[in-house]
Order: sequence, then structure tokens, then C-alpha cells
Amino acid sequence: MATDATGDAGGDLTRLHYAGVGLAAVTGLIHLALGAGALAANLADPLGIAFIGAAAGFAAGIVGVLRGDERLRSRVVLLGIPFTAGQVVLYVALNWPDIFGIGGVADKLVQLALLAVLVELYRRDA
Repeated sequence: MATDATGDAGGDLTRLHYAGVGLAAVTGLIHLALGAGALAANLADPLGIAFIGAAAGFAAGIVGVLRGDERLRSRVVLLGIPFTAGQVVLYVALNWPDIFGIGGVADKLVQLALLAVLVELYRRDA
């Protein structure tokens, strides 16, 4: 059984948890790379800052799932649903009608898979 930093036993992580962690890591790294690229050109670029913020959000979610107890893990899953869904919606809204770039579509496919994992994890906890 997994334990948190205080020694409290949390529920075991499932393959679905690890799939979510992997998907979050992929999209987090994509956002980190996009943010670093944007900030390299202009340190005050708001989109670059937003990408870095998104990467940090995914990293925090990964840590919360891997290191947290069952209660924290369920909160991370619940918060991850609107966080990830919001990114998909914002991508479409901000890039319409040119939404079919290979990088954006690949990232959104990863995020949609992550969203499916998060919804299933939430459903199992409910």
C-alpha cells in the first residue's frame, strides 16, 4: 500500500492512475516546451507564461496523485477534470478556425485521453 509523507496509508494506485500520470506528464512536457519557446523569444509573453502555468498544474497533479493519500488523490482527480477540459475548450476558442495543427491536435488527443481517465477515476470513487 502507498503511504503519504505523514505515514497514513492511502489506497493503492491502479493502472488507470498510472495511465493518467503518464498522459499528464506528456501534456505537461508539451506545455513546458511551448512555454519555454515562447518565453525565449519574449520573457513577457502572456501565452508563454500560461503554458508554463499549465505545465506546473500538470506537475502538481502528478505529485498529488503519486504522493497523496486517497483523499488528496480524489481531489486532484476532481480538479483535473475542469483544468484539462478548460484547456481543450480554450485551445479551440483561441485558435479557431485554424485548430488542426499537428502539435495542437496531438496535445489535445492526449488531453482528451487524460480527461477520459480522470472521469473514470472519479466515477470509481463516487
